[in-house]
Amino acid sequence: MKRFYKETAVGPGDGGFRVLLDGKPMRTPAKAILVVPTKPLAEAIAAEWAGVPDKAEINAAHLPLTRLAATGLDRVVPRREEVVADTAKYAGSDLLCYRATTPVSLVKLQHDAWQPLLDWAADRYGARLAVAEGITFVEQSEDALRRLHDVVATHANLALSALYNLTHTAGSLIIALAVAEGRLSAEGAFAAAQVDELYQIDRWGDDPLALKHREGIAKDIDASARFLALLDKARLRS
Repeated sequence: MKRFYKETAVGPGDGGFRVLLDGKPMRTPAKAILVVPTKPLAEAIAAEWAGVPDKAEINAAHLPLTRLAATGLDRVVPRREEVVADTAKYAGSDLLCYRATTPVSLVKLQHDAWQPLLDWAADRYGARLAVAEGITFVEQSEDALRRLHDVVATHANLALSALYNLTHTAGSLIIALAVAEGRLSAEGAFAAAQVDELYQIDRWGDDPLALKHREGIAKDIDASARFLALLDKARLRS
């Protein structure tokens, strides 16, 4: 589909802010009117659409904030409990809990990048996750998993959309929560999620396919972090 509108704008409506294309409210793929709770987020989404060149193809990959908002409305709202569970389950096999045994330099890198985040989660949520060395699966305590599930469930629908995307992209619920809480920047989240990959690149060099894959991960993390930042912090919680 090519660009079919001339102007974008933002207007109040339905208890939030709508994005308007030539004065008409934008709709999600499921035909719901796209309404977000804060004006800054609506303005950022409108800016995405304003940035599409005239007569150019509309590429969803270039509209990450729009996709997160539409996902929140179309998928999270009708399947909220399922999305909460799918997000929270990452705590049972969180990336940060699985450490290398060798070489010593990688062991130190993982510890320095990941342990402070696990310690933060333990202090912040009372959820202490166990760490394993090698590929042996570690069973996390039911109490820690329940606490983290409850934390995920406090997020409102649009914030939950971004939190799920962050968790899935990073392979870590703890990294995602750290971004949502302002403990980590998007750059810090990417570095934490890519410790192993960046270590291997430093030793053996890079290749174009791996670089493209990492760029996609960085963009996904950045979009989710921006989305959460543009939501009013008072509205991040239900």
